[in-house]
Amino acid sequence: MNEDLSQVRVAVLGAGKMGGILLQAFLKQQLFTQDQLTATVAHEERAQVLSAQWGVEVTTDNVEAAKRADLILLGVKPFQVADLVSQIKPSLTADKMLISFATGVKTSTMEEASGLTIPVIRSMPNTPSMLGVGMTALCRGKYVTDGQMLMASRIFETIGRTVIVDEKHMDAVTALSGSGPAYFFLMVEALVDAGVAAGLSRQVATELSAQTMAGSAAMLLEGMNQDRRPAEDEGLGMRADTTAAQLRAQSPHR
Repeated sequence: MNEDLSQVRVAVLGAGKMGGILLQAFLKQQLFTQDQLTATVAHEERAQVLSAQWGVEVTTDNVEAAKRADLILLGVKPFQVADLVSQIKPSLTADKMLISFATGVKTSTMEEASGLTIPVIRSMPNTPSMLGVGMTALCRGKYVTDGQMLMASRIFETIGRTVIVDEKHMDAVTALSGSGPAYFFLMVEALVDAGVAAGLSRQVATELSAQTMAGSAAMLLEGMNQDRRPAEDEGLGMRADTTAAQLRAQSPHR
């Protein structure tokens, strides 16, 4: 497959929530032109609505869309992935590449369904991707080149940051960054409740908590030190002050 993105034709098969987010990010950041993109959905009425909204061809024909594409993004639900790959098998060649963002579906499953030595990449984006601040982990199948991994990273950088991991770690990725936003929402909820208990309005407490979390995350990403725990890193503001005293009181190990 040509690794020059300006020459790559892309099909998003199953342009649901994440597929739609990616497609719109491609257009917004001009990674691909409208003419390079095709998407599919299950129903003709929905196809017409999305085609008018995005300005790209949207159809219900997975086989034809895959036939004309160099890069095929699989956006269907996990239990549908193998069947979709089998369905488009007549349109596949070893020169094409498949990228799935279905949770838990192994690259070997897609390779076997294709019956080809086709490059397959598995991805795990998370929900903040809808705002362009997501985190996506990528892993490669047997037949993926380094250049193709770089291409996949560039594609998912349109919706945030990317890392490349071994496939054996993808379940851990799903638990950490895939489910991670829910953990942070619970943390903010606890902070908001504490603020309200201290006399703040819920609106003010929510804004204080959410922006503090966003700012803290930005500081952490800017000054990551892999040799120290974030809460022990003086460069991130953890000085011997009131905050540090409070943390020590809560944890005898600090």
